[in-house]
Formats: sequence, C-alpha cells, structure tokens
Amino acid sequence: MEPEVVKAEMVLAPTLLFKKVQTADKYPKGQSRGRQWKHLRYLLQAADASSMPPDRPNYLNIQSPPSIYPTKRYCDITGFEAPYVDPRTKLRYADPEVFKQIRMLPDEYVQRYLALRNAAVVLR
Repeated sequence: MEPEVVKAEMVLAPTLLFKKVQTADKYPKGQSRGRQWKHLRYLLQAADASSMPPDRPNYLNIQSPPSIYPTKRYCDITGFEAPYVDPRTKLRYADPEVFKQIRMLPDEYVQRYLALRNAAVVLR
C-alpha cells in the first residue's frame, strides 16, 4: 500500500462517536455496571432493627398505610389488565375477543369466575 493510505487509516478513530456504545465495550468483564442490589439479609444486618422502636417501620415489620393509587383490575379470563366490565355478568375483560368468550359462558362458569375473585354476585 501507499504510505498516504496507511497514515489515513491510522488517523481514524476505532469507534465513531455517533454510534451507540455496546454494553460489553462500555463495561468490560468484571467491572461494575452501576447500582448493585442487596439481599435482605445484608439490609437487616446493616439496619440493626433490634435497636429501633417497635412502632417504626423497618424490614422486619412491614407495615404501611394503604396505597394512594387505585387498585389494578385484571381480566378474569386472561389475567391482563382489564379496562372493561361486562354489565350483564360483571366479569372484567381485556379486549373484545375475551368479551365474546364471556358472553358464550354458561351461568355456572360465570359464578365460578366471580367466586375466584370473591365477588359474590347472583345473576338473574
């Protein structure tokens, strides 16, 4: 090769700045990737819960006030989040295909699904 071409290849950077850096290049093997999770055992040792007052929440007595967020409602058939409720059977469903399945269910199956959710509704 000619000397000018060899010099030009050495001037270029090995990685281009506009390309995303791969995780393996950014963190070589054995190097920390940021925050590490701690096991409960280590948290309990560090907190020394025996010296705290008993009414103060810690990892041993997990007591907290009720959530300020509304409870999530899940589809009775699929288990996905359910934004809809069938007005006739009171079953929750996630999409129209599940709604069709709910409408084809016999009443005794509907009662069983409601019993699983502890929603004792008597259908008429």
